Amino acid sequence: MEFFKIVLICIAASITYGIIHDQVTAHICVEYFSVAHPRVLPFTSPTLLAFQWGVLATWWVGAGLGLGLAASARMGSRTPLAARDLRTPIAKLLFCMALAALLSGLLGFCLAKTHVIALSGWLALVIPPSKHPAFLADWWAHSAAYLAGIVGGMFLCILAYRSRRCAQPL
Repeated sequence: MEFFKIVLICIAASITYGIIHDQVTAHICVEYFSVAHPRVLPFTSPTLLAFQWGVLATWWVGAGLGLGLAASARMGSRTPLAARDLRTPIAKLLFCMALAALLSGLLGFCLAKTHVIALSGWLALVIPPSKHPAFLADWWAHSAAYLAGIVGGMFLCILAYRSRRCAQPL
């Protein structure tokens, strides 16, 4: 049962993070969701788009982290960790993801405003030029959050496994 609790905690944490993150970025540049993402439901509201993509784009990341973390925390002969033991490390991972997203989004925005980077391709044609820096800020923030989540999630799995004591042989 603890294995599935860990998976469910990770999915819930991931979705919660995704919705909050997307609420911020959708209000910075709604075109990030309304133009650069496929239309799933006929939403135009930044709030509704953020809820939609906050769930659709993150549940599977939480499931992947949950399965890896549950295996690292529960399987094998070492003393298993309970779901409650992982709440704080998961919260710390989400904080690190948010910090990485914030810093990366600010960097992307500044680089776009100073014309060091630019939006190109079809997106540059359909998104108003005045929105390009905000779009790139969103893009960089999302990319950083995914990278931090993936790398941090692997690190968390390693830490969980290493924190378990070896069981004494009978």
